[in-house]
Amino acid sequence: MLYSQALKPWRYDPSAGDLSLWNLRRYEFTVGMGMSQLFGDIGGFSPSLNLLGIKDMTLNHIRLNLYSSFKYRITDDISARFNLALGYFHSTDERGSNPDRGFESTTIFTEPSLMAEYHFFLYTGPNKTKIRRPSSGQTIFSKIDLYLFTGLGGISYNIIPNEKLEPLVEKKIRFSAVVPLGIGANLIYSRSINIGLELEGRYAFTDYLDGYTSQYSKFNDIYYLLNLTLTYKIRTGSNGLPFFK
Repeated sequence: MLYSQALKPWRYDPSAGDLSLWNLRRYEFTVGMGMSQLFGDIGGFSPSLNLLGIKDMTLNHIRLNLYSSFKYRITDDISARFNLALGYFHSTDERGSNPDRGFESTTIFTEPSLMAEYHFFLYTGPNKTKIRRPSSGQTIFSKIDLYLFTGLGGISYNIIPNEKLEPLVEKKIRFSAVVPLGIGANLIYSRSINIGLELEGRYAFTDYLDGYTSQYSKFNDIYYLLNLTLTYKIRTGSNGLPFFK
């Protein structure tokens, strides 16, 4: 019954009881834009002078990223997600423990990943993830959705060094596996639209995202993405596929 109703304009039918919104719109397409920052070996403070990396968070290192994702809602709490992020990082010794070294680089990256989301907080009143019967003829869709996500991905990146760093960069185009971990929040604006915010961290299986590593480096690189997001929820057809008509 849920699939057949997805083929028609949505109407609330009191005789049908509560409808599961996630079941009617299992597919979601999201676009996002925001900030990216790399924590590498160029421009950072030594651990003894830096509390949990806070001093490395500067506007001079923040750059732009864009991303899109396609999600499939497996249950009301769990989604599968394919993610594609594009952006760049900036690293410079102008501020850090080695200002006289003078290294600087820009890293352009493309990052595909597969992730799973767990929606641990879905606020819809007493009926979790359900459309509630309106009290005054108006459908109630406003709600907050909080979720965690993780998975596995890869980052393809191109390093553009300055003149001082150039002699040390043996290979400018590289690839590495990454592990994403993040948290997101959605305001469910309507049955078709979400507006959200995501904070995503990445652990890279390389220490070379900024084009430099040394014998003193003890950890691989990590980076963060902070994005504003817009999600469109696609209706599910009777065959279980997206329905666009």
